[in-house]
Amino acid sequence: MEKINEIIKMLENGQHEEALSHYRRILLNGSHEERFLLGEELLHYGFLVEAKKLFERLLESYPEEGELLVLLAETHIDLGEEDEAILVLEKVQEEDPSFPQSLLLLADLYQMEGLYEVSEQKLLKAKSILPNEVIVDFALGELYGEQGRFLEAAKIYRHVLQTDEIIAGVNVNQRLAEVLSVGGAFEEALPYFEKAMEDKLEINTLFSYAFTALQAGYNRTAIEKFNELKELDPEYHSLYINLSKAYEREEELENSFHVIKMGIQYDEYNKELYLYGGKLALKLGNEQEAENLLREALALDPEFIEAGASLIKLFLRQERYQDVLEITELLSDFAEEEPQFVWDSALAHHQLEEYSLALNKYNRAYTFLKDEPEFLIDYGNFLIEEGKNTEAAEVFSKLVKLEPGVIEYQEILQRLLDQ
Repeated sequence: MEKINEIIKMLENGQHEEALSHYRRILLNGSHEERFLLGEELLHYGFLVEAKKLFERLLESYPEEGELLVLLAETHIDLGEEDEAILVLEKVQEEDPSFPQSLLLLADLYQMEGLYEVSEQKLLKAKSILPNEVIVDFALGELYGEQGRFLEAAKIYRHVLQTDEIIAGVNVNQRLAEVLSVGGAFEEALPYFEKAMEDKLEINTLFSYAFTALQAGYNRTAIEKFNELKELDPEYHSLYINLSKAYEREEELENSFHVIKMGIQYDEYNKELYLYGGKLALKLGNEQEAENLLREALALDPEFIEAGASLIKLFLRQERYQDVLEITELLSDFAEEEPQFVWDSALAHHQLEEYSLALNKYNRAYTFLKDEPEFLIDYGNFLIEEGKNTEAAEVFSKLVKLEPGVIEYQEILQRLLDQ
C-alpha cells in the first residue's frame, strides 16, 4: 500500500512522469492487490486509461470477478465508451455479489440510450434481489420521471423519503416536487419545494417553486419567491416574464410592466418580453410605448406572427390603415394565407378607397372564413357598397344558414333577391 500512496502523492504534486514510471512497474510486475488498489485510486483521480489497463490485466487472472467487471465498466463509462461498458457488465454472473450493481449501471446506460423498457427490466430485476435497497427505488423514480410516468415516479419518491431525503447527492424532496409540478399537481408540490429549500437554497429549485406557485394560482407566493430569486441572481432571465404575469394576475399592472422593462435590460434579445410588454402597455393605455415594444419584437423576429397581429389590431383601432398594410406586407412572405391578415388587408384597402385591391383580398379571405359570421357581415356589406348584389346575396344566404335567428340578415337577403 505504501507504493500506492507514493504514486498518488506524485500525481497530486504534478509529478506525472515519475508516477507513471512506478505505475508501469505495478502494471507489469505488481501483485494483484497492488493492481487492484492502484486501479481504484487512479479511477478516483481520473486517470482512466491507466486504471482500465490495470483492471484488464487483473481480469486475465479473474475473468468472472464481478467487482472487477463493474470497475472496468465504470472506467469505460467515464471514458464515454458506453457500448464497451454494456458488453462488460453483461458478463457479470447472477450469483455474483456485484450483480445488482451491474444491473443498476446497465439500467442507467440503457436509459441514456432511450431504451426505457430494457432499463426498467434491469431495475426490476435488481429490486427482486434487493427489495429494500433505496437506491434501486430511487433509480426507478428517476426512470419513470424521465418517461413522463409522473404518478408512478411520485409514488416511488414518497417511498424513498421514508428512508432518506438525499440519495446520490440528489434532493428527493426536490425530485418529488418537480414530478408533481410537471404532472399538474401544483398545489401538492409546494410543500416539497419548501422542504427541498430547507436543506439547500438552490436557484433552480427556487425558480421551480415560484413557477409552480404561479401555476397553482398562489400569485403572492410566486411574487415573493421570484423577487427572492431576482435578488440572488438578477440575470436569471426566465424569472422576469413569470414575475410580470404574477403581478398582472394581482392587477398590479405598473409593477408588471416595470418587471418586463427590467427583464429587457438583462435579456434584450428575448422577443417574448417585448410582446408581453407591448400588451401590458396597451392595458395601461400607453399606445406609443406598446407600438415601440411590439415593433422591437418584430425587428428581432420578422416572422413573429403574434407581435404582428397585436400591432395590426392597434393600427386598425387608430385608423392607421397604411401601417396595417406595412405589417401585413412584412408578414406576407411566410403568413401569406393567414386568414386574419388577409382580412385585415382587405379592411385597410377598403378604408383607403383602394376598392379593387380590397375586393381581391376579401375574395381570398372568403376561401378561409366562409363560416365566420363577423367576416361575412363585413364582406357582404362591402359587396353591397360595390354594387355586387348577386355575390352579396350568396354571402348573406350563408349568414342566414349560420345564424337563422337574426332577422336583419333575412331582411337584407330578401332585399338583395328582390332587386
